[in-house]
Amino acid sequence: MKRAIRYLRFSQLGQSNGSIERQELYTDQWIKYNAVELVDTFIDRGKSARTFDRPDFIKLQEFIAKHYKRVDYLLVDQLDRFSRDAGEAMSMVKMLQRKYNIQVVSVTEGITFDYDTPGSFFRAGLQLLLAEEDNINRSIKVKGGLYTAKAKEGRFVYKTPPFGYRKEGERKERHLVVEESEAKIVRFIFDAYLRDIPLYKIKEKAYELGFDRKGNMAIERVLSNPAYAALVKVEPYKEYPGGLFPANHEPIVDMTTWQMVQSKMKKPDKKRTIIDDAIPLRGILKCHCGNPLSGAASRGKLGKYFYYYKCRYSKHNNISAIKAHNQFLGACELMSLPKVMIDEIRNTCKVSLETEMKANRERAVEKKRQLEEAQEKLFSLEEKWINNEITRDTYDRWYSTFNYNVLNLKGAVERLGKDQGRAFEILEKNLYMLSDMRYVYSQADTLQKREFISKVFDNNLYYKEGIFRTPTMLQMFTHNALEMKRKGYLIYEKKEEFPSEIPPSGGRGIRTPGSSHFNGFQDRRDRPLCHPS
Repeated sequence: MKRAIRYLRFSQLGQSNGSIERQELYTDQWIKYNAVELVDTFIDRGKSARTFDRPDFIKLQEFIAKHYKRVDYLLVDQLDRFSRDAGEAMSMVKMLQRKYNIQVVSVTEGITFDYDTPGSFFRAGLQLLLAEEDNINRSIKVKGGLYTAKAKEGRFVYKTPPFGYRKEGERKERHLVVEESEAKIVRFIFDAYLRDIPLYKIKEKAYELGFDRKGNMAIERVLSNPAYAALVKVEPYKEYPGGLFPANHEPIVDMTTWQMVQSKMKKPDKKRTIIDDAIPLRGILKCHCGNPLSGAASRGKLGKYFYYYKCRYSKHNNISAIKAHNQFLGACELMSLPKVMIDEIRNTCKVSLETEMKANRERAVEKKRQLEEAQEKLFSLEEKWINNEITRDTYDRWYSTFNYNVLNLKGAVERLGKDQGRAFEILEKNLYMLSDMRYVYSQADTLQKREFISKVFDNNLYYKEGIFRTPTMLQMFTHNALEMKRKGYLIYEKKEEFPSEIPPSGGRGIRTPGSSHFNGFQDRRDRPLCHPS
């Protein structure tokens, strides 16, 4: 009795015409009709026929190599179950017959492939070529559909949404919706990267906040993903161009931020910055020459290590970290606000929040009106398409625009309608901390300390002649500026803004015709002119 093995495959779980059950039925009928013994069955579920790199097909080859003397036929439902690459498939069936004396049988098509029989060879080759042509046509349709979905309709067509989004809707209505708890982490990643926080620190903090994407390049993938700026990347299709196209979902970061990050990522990588908790001011505190101070430990005579902040120029700053930290804590203590100032801030903030909430309610009403108008336009467009009043191209072009407006307006209405009472709670809970800025700074981690300096001094904190100095400082913390200077903590040297108009003659001296001013300095020609006697 002849013996056979069979190979069954389907590429998509949703397929029914090529289901495993149907293939089993047809191959069973062939086995019974031809009185052949079935030795084994190999099944690949959800695997493409583009290549032979499939788990059970590999097992099938291993089985044949060991037991080919017990096998006469390899059964398939149709040759396209075997492969859709005609050249590769012909080579494979030829090898199976020549090397192992096994013939491939397509039971549905009634073909027993025999390389030595011209008619059989021609029929098998024709079937494989037709299968490959079908594969090419399907690929063209899929690529065209993807291009339309992404470039014209702005849809996100991938299975897994980016971190910060979730999917809502069905089929063409499916779109990305911002998941606010995750979106906050995404905004932190973009903001931290632009503030020159090292990537390894951004990753550590992001995981603390709830970031769950794995991999060494997870942060870089977030930073480079155009979806966060409401863009979708599209590959070229035939004569249609590729590139970035507007998406139909709400952005998490603004376009300017995203573009700044892309420009920064294209620049050559700098030396990796290491954040050390023992020297949190490293790289953010500057020498009087303008260069950021580095930091390192130096070993003392007794083997103990002491940290220092150093300028790259040997004769410039070389500061004990202990001294610098104590000085800065002293300055922070004097930044603490008295109760009267805190009360004033509380009242001002409450008024601002109430004003903002009222404005948000008014904006929400206006956005709802705009949303109704946009939905009416979308409904009207669909009616015209159903009634054959417009072409498919016109429908596709305007559907993308109207649907994009609807989604954005829905997001705006949802955002403006959120309860802002939480802002009052946060204000009341944390405002008292302004009365003890030394405690605020001391309890902060290294990244928060650097952020504190960035916000309070606008990244303009210098060290010169044994004291901190700054030309820029948040106004609310300058009330004890003279005391900070007297105690040797910090000198606040406020920048004098150059007047928009040149002052007339008066307190600043006589200004003669033809005088010129630049950056607050008078030209020599400002001196009184001498007239000959």
